[in-house]
Amino acid sequence: MSKELQRVADFQTKKSVHISMTKTTHGDFRKVLFDHDLSMQEVLELFALLVSENDDRAIDIIKEAKHNKRSKVLSRLKESEVEDLYDTISQVDPFSRAQGTGG
Repeated sequence: MSKELQRVADFQTKKSVHISMTKTTHGDFRKVLFDHDLSMQEVLELFALLVSENDDRAIDIIKEAKHNKRSKVLSRLKESEVEDLYDTISQVDPFSRAQGTGG
């Protein structure tokens, strides 16, 4: 198959994915892969394949990511609830007469 025909076939059969990560994570990931003479493409393609095959190792990573995401969301909720509580407390004047006491 010619290179041009291969490019057309790849274009029609492959998907492109954009991934955003911190500079530190990207750099550390890239260094480890470089040390093993691998590209991000090769590793991420293998990981996606393992996930699609329900490989136990890959599914454990998926579960860990889900747990991390849930923990992050719960942490944000707790922070928000604490802020709401402090806002509510700051609006209460303990020296004012209670409402509804006929005052």
